[in-house]
Amino acid sequence: MQVNDSVPNEIGAADQPPDTTDAAADGRLTGEEIPSVEQALHQAQLKSDEYHDAWLRAKAETENVRRRAQEDIAKAAKFAIDRFARELLAVKDSLEAALGIETASVESLRSGTELTLRQLAAAFEKSALTEVNPIGEKFDPHRHQAISVVESEQEPNTIVTVLQKGYLLADRVLRPALVIVAKGSSLKSAQ
Repeated sequence: MQVNDSVPNEIGAADQPPDTTDAAADGRLTGEEIPSVEQALHQAQLKSDEYHDAWLRAKAETENVRRRAQEDIAKAAKFAIDRFARELLAVKDSLEAALGIETASVESLRSGTELTLRQLAAAFEKSALTEVNPIGEKFDPHRHQAISVVESEQEPNTIVTVLQKGYLLADRVLRPALVIVAKGSSLKSAQ
C-alpha cells in the first residue's frame, strides 16, 4: 500500500503545527504581523512602566491627602477654642474695667458684676456650654456626683442640695454637678 506524501495523514494531522514557511512564501503572512519576542517584551515593558507611573502618582496623591487631613486635624484642635476665647475677651475687659475704678461703690460693683456674669452666660450659650443645676431631680450618676446622702422628706435618690453646678458641652458632661442626695426618711422606710 502506497501513501501519498502530498496529502496529510488524517490520523496525526491535528497534532502537527501548521507549516508557516509555505504561507510566508506565498505572501499571506508578513513579518510585520508576527511580533518578535523583543517587540513583545518592549511593549510589555512600556505597559509596565505606565502602570508603575500611575501607581506612583496614586501613592503620592494618597500621601498628600493624608498629610492635608493631618494638618486640618491639627489646626482644628489648635483653634477649636477660638470662638469661645473671643467671647471671653469681653468678660475679661469688663472685669479689668471694674478693678480699674478707684472709688467704686458697692452698688456699682454689684451691677458691674451682674453685667459681667450676663456676658459670661452669653458666651457659654454661644458655645453650647450649658449649666446643670439639678435640685429636685432624680440622681443620675452620669451627670451628677454625690458627695453625701442625708435623711430627707423627699423621695429617695432625689437631689436635695447642689454644692457646685455642673456643665454640659453639647450634651457631653464637662463637669458633673456636686450634689447631696436624699436617703429617704426613716418614717417612710419603716412603713
